[in-house]
Amino acid sequence: MKKLKVPEPDLQITFYHCLQEIRYSYLLDALLTTVAELEIAEIDRQLTGLVPAAALQRVAGWGLRGEIVFAVPSVLMANPRLLGYYRLLLGFSQKQFYGDRYEFGAFKPMEERGRVSAANTDRLPLLCAALCSSSASLIKGVSGLSRDVVHELTLLTLGPQLRGGILNALGSVATRKVFDLIQSLLAAEAVAEGERSLAVRNAAGRSVRIEFSADPDICIREELPSGRFRNLVAIEIKGGRDYSNVHNRIGEAEKSHQKAKKDGYTECWTIVGVADLPIDLARKESPTTDRFYHLDRIADATSAEGEDFRESLLSRLGIRT
Repeated sequence: MKKLKVPEPDLQITFYHCLQEIRYSYLLDALLTTVAELEIAEIDRQLTGLVPAAALQRVAGWGLRGEIVFAVPSVLMANPRLLGYYRLLLGFSQKQFYGDRYEFGAFKPMEERGRVSAANTDRLPLLCAALCSSSASLIKGVSGLSRDVVHELTLLTLGPQLRGGILNALGSVATRKVFDLIQSLLAAEAVAEGERSLAVRNAAGRSVRIEFSADPDICIREELPSGRFRNLVAIEIKGGRDYSNVHNRIGEAEKSHQKAKKDGYTECWTIVGVADLPIDLARKESPTTDRFYHLDRIADATSAEGEDFRESLLSRLGIRT
């Protein structure tokens, strides 16, 4: 009987290490560590001024101190990153919380860089009042909280944030990997190199630029004698190795390629990280893609796919092998 393929838990391992890094930045452990160094009497005074007595009594009845649920200025001044803790507890993504709707955008450096500006110091009581009102609504809507439940609630909000951040990071790494590969293949023809761009001289004596771009990920353009550019190749890179999400990523590549075709690109390539991508199905999901490549295979100069990528690249750029 044929063995089943073993799924590799790479993403979960990455989640684990990220979780260890942020545990003492803006999760419950960070809050407890910060509060242990502060004057409890001052925290209680601020809680009394910001939170209705009935709400504090309800939280106390669950065996929790008020600052575990309600934000106060002294705690956020001592550790500004804990704004992220209260955001997570209340169930808001960064995009929601720091967007235009709630006017909290100016406070984002507190969570991201651990800084409180002079202007934000003055507005901190207003921020805490808004957060405490939201927390009061939270405790009205639940039957009980404990430290474990509070921790779990923050993790529920953190999960999608971590996943999105890691996938974006993987995408950036994959794009850099492809760019570095192209740079190595064209090293002999390079006339100018930058962190995000490369220029080569083709057989016709014209300059061809390879550039990082937001959409597409990498674009290849030839400079004409008039100074205008002719769009040659648009490359979309989907470096994630999670097969379950590959079809969404192919769909994203197709949208980008459709735009690239309208912009006059002659060819569109899609490079994927999933090893067992069914090419026939991928072609149906992205009919605009002219060539599909696998990230690891094109990096192997001895493979047929690596040779095809090299020959296709040199041909499109007009460079003699």
